[in-house]
Amino acid sequence: MHCPFCGANDTRVTDSRLVADGDQVRRRRQCASCQERFTTYETAELIMPRVVKSDGSRETFEERKLRAGMLRALEKRPVSAEAIEASVERIRQSLRAQGEREVNARDIGEAVMKALSGLDQVAYIRFASVYRKFQDLDEFRAEIDRLAQTPKGEKS
Repeated sequence: MHCPFCGANDTRVTDSRLVADGDQVRRRRQCASCQERFTTYETAELIMPRVVKSDGSRETFEERKLRAGMLRALEKRPVSAEAIEASVERIRQSLRAQGEREVNARDIGEAVMKALSGLDQVAYIRFASVYRKFQDLDEFRAEIDRLAQTPKGEKS
């Protein structure tokens, strides 16, 4: 590690501890040349899979798009920001845990629908209506009926 003060290459770690719920390592370092101390933070660089769209094109996974879609469906609904962030994080972790280099956009959409059904049924219907491209009222009714028949504790 280069010293940010004098540029020397010889620094030593004086203290290490986990931070950010164990996702980061905080290290106190000291330069062997100028004796200055500084702090570094280390995080694992985890690569998210690429998203394969329905038209066959590929793009990088963007967490902000995932969050924006969920927030649009949850607009003006009584769901806490913490619950939304937890759902976004669960979806992101499950995608990364698959270990695949590519994931279909359809799989992400299904994961969002599953998360929304557990958070808020109105938001779920909003998202499903756009995602599944409901064409008429009968498709809305069928989805609402299916949702109504699902036991309360079970998520679709």
